[in-house]
Amino acid sequence: MISTGIRVAALDDIPVGEGIAVDPSVTGAADAIALLRDDDGVVYALDDTCPHEVASLAEGWVEGGYVECPMHASKFCLRTGAVQCLPATSDARPHRVEVRDGEVFLYPGQTP
Repeated sequence: MISTGIRVAALDDIPVGEGIAVDPSVTGAADAIALLRDDDGVVYALDDTCPHEVASLAEGWVEGGYVECPMHASKFCLRTGAVQCLPATSDARPHRVEVRDGEVFLYPGQTP
C-alpha cells in the first residue's frame, strides 16, 4: 500500500467542473483513474471507464457532487462512485485523493 500517495497532477491542471485521466502506467491500476474537480473546487477520483459503456468519465460533466458520463448520461456520486441513474447499473470505483500544497496525490485502490 502506498502510504504517501502518488503525485499525479498540480491542482491547477484540473479545471473546476472538469476532469483529467491519469494513465494506468502512472498509477499501477488496471484502468485509468479520473481526477474530477467539482464546482466547489474539491478533487475526487473514480475509475475512468464508465461501468455501463466504454466512455471516459474524465470527459464527463462535473457538477454538484456528481459526474455525468458523456456517452449515455449516467450519473455517479463523486464521493462514493454510487450510480445515480440509468442506463448504468454498476457503481464506479472511488479512490482516495488528497491535495497538499497545490499538488494532487492519488492512493490507487484505497477507499476515500
